Amino acid sequence: MKRATASFMKESPLHWVALGGGAGLSPWAPGTVGSLLGFPLFLLLRSLPWGVQWSLLAGLFLFGIWACGATARALEDEDPKAVVWDEVVACAGVLLLAPPTGLGWMLGFGLFRLFDIWKPFPIGWVDRRIKGGVGIMLDDALAAVLAMWILWHIKGVWHGHF
Repeated sequence: MKRATASFMKESPLHWVALGGGAGLSPWAPGTVGSLLGFPLFLLLRSLPWGVQWSLLAGLFLFGIWACGATARALEDEDPKAVVWDEVVACAGVLLLAPPTGLGWMLGFGLFRLFDIWKPFPIGWVDRRIKGGVGIMLDDALAAVLAMWILWHIKGVWHGHF
């Protein structure tokens, strides 16, 4: 296994993307730091029409399969902790569906991190069995879907406001 470093990240634009522009190099909770990058992406997407938002997120997800897979192979690690593009894209998706308040966004972020770390079924199953770029991106997408499902139910109870 190789170590992700700033010089490694500069070797390829794919590495730069997969490592979240350096967020994944954080010595403390790189997945959480990467998830925080979901906020700027969310802010860029939120003013766009709904269909464009989700089309761009789908494209970023597909690009992530390539970038994260290539970076994982270069690091000789199936799912390097430094690869955080999966958190960036997934968290942005959760934030797009969260109630549009500070509390709503914090709840969305927290739920996503909870499920990404805890990995309840089927997230953990995917994480253990599906490897490469697809596995890296898919387990976070599932954590995002679970967080979105809970947010959707909360929005129904609170009529979108809290």
